[in-house]
Amino acid sequence: MITKEQVLQALSNVEEPDLGKDLVTLNMVKDIEIDGNKVKFTVVLTTPACPLKDMIRNACITAIHLMVSKEAEVQVNMTANVNSNRKDGRAVLPNVKNIIVVASGKGGVGKSTVAANLALALAEGGATVGLMDADIYGPSVPIMFGVRGERPLMTNVDGKGMIVPLEKYGIKLMSIGLLIDEKQAVVWRGPMASSALRQFITDVYWGDLDYLVIDMPPGTGDIHLTLVQTVPVTGAVIVTTPQDVALADAKKGIMMFNGQQVNVPIIGLVENMSYFTPAELPNNKYYIFGKDGGKRLAEDMEIPFLGQIPLVQSIREGGDEGEPVMVGKDEITKNAFIEFAGNAARSIAMRNANMEPTKIVEIVL
Repeated sequence: MITKEQVLQALSNVEEPDLGKDLVTLNMVKDIEIDGNKVKFTVVLTTPACPLKDMIRNACITAIHLMVSKEAEVQVNMTANVNSNRKDGRAVLPNVKNIIVVASGKGGVGKSTVAANLALALAEGGATVGLMDADIYGPSVPIMFGVRGERPLMTNVDGKGMIVPLEKYGIKLMSIGLLIDEKQAVVWRGPMASSALRQFITDVYWGDLDYLVIDMPPGTGDIHLTLVQTVPVTGAVIVTTPQDVALADAKKGIMMFNGQQVNVPIIGLVENMSYFTPAELPNNKYYIFGKDGGKRLAEDMEIPFLGQIPLVQSIREGGDEGEPVMVGKDEITKNAFIEFAGNAARSIAMRNANMEPTKIVEIVL
């Protein structure tokens, strides 16, 4: 007769590849049920976007067959509970597990497109996700999500008036573009922009989120410093394109977050516009801006390389028409974003398991 102890003993030989420990030690095995020859249990992953899901499931089944009974009928249910490493008292964004900034050293690299589709890809995997547009001077979320002209509502939370984010395609959205007339230019000095960002953090009712993705303005300036001084940032995703000028600026962004003053972990680097693929030749790749520059930079800086996003017409069309690639019909590009999001989620889980807790940065200038 198969026992629970035998099942646990077998599964203690199955390692979670990213965290480097076995499933039992990590307390990832739940709800073991045994009925004669039938064995059923649940494996709780650290992220629903885990690309190793099938590998872990197959390893569990193999372990039961090898170490318990080759006749066992094994059913493995896979679920997820996104891990977090916040130890900051949660005075701000108390119910947000992970705060991820998407940044670039320069404009024009498709950072907002990457941030939007990263948020959507994480949500498609089953996570609860919010997207904050922190690009105060050039907000693009209202256009990319087709919510131009819409205005968020207000609600009362514990006696305080709070802004309710819009919801579209299963994620929560907030942008300065939802609060002002889009025909008006935002002509603010740094302190006003920083004040607006703080309001997005303290006066918006984000609720329970596994990930809050923050689309940062290009460069390294006031907004970046304000953010890391206001919330405990889990880590940064750096966006670049393959050409040398973009790589040089991406390197500056990496060094800002990894520097002594800011010291925010780098989740990884993603290379956007990696190659051009015409719609009529979906298997062809034309490396217009150079090849593998982002991959080489990630290796040089010793940070994870999260993936390559192609340059295709549907990305531009979807962004202009309010239908991001992740909710469109271009399967090739959608799969590129899903792979990128899976790698980012893995990197976040490893960061939470192996590094110091997230905290608000104190900067002395």
